Amino acid sequence: MVTIPYWFIRYGLPTAFLLLATATILVLRPVLHDNPAAPAVRQSLPAARVASHRPRVRSTRASAYSVRSGDTLATIAERFGTTVDELLVLNPGIDPHALRVGQPLRVE
Repeated sequence: MVTIPYWFIRYGLPTAFLLLATATILVLRPVLHDNPAAPAVRQSLPAARVASHRPRVRSTRASAYSVRSGDTLATIAERFGTTVDELLVLNPGIDPHALRVGQPLRVE
């Protein structure tokens, strides 16, 4: 008769169960959440298309904006109810990937 060591029952089986559950979740997560883990799908969407899914609300704020820490053109566009493409047209010559804190931007 084969006896299973106590340490295997106490530590091995729960560890094996957790590994199996984690692997199952990692495999099923993209299917259950519209593929958020697939980077190729995210990279193929243009930034303006993402911003256009929200209703456009014109703000009564000033037409100039000073970039804050953590801002991106997408978050600024969302805040002012515009698109990234419109911000790029209003601000020719800016690098959308290298915004500086305090940098002035036209938003309307």
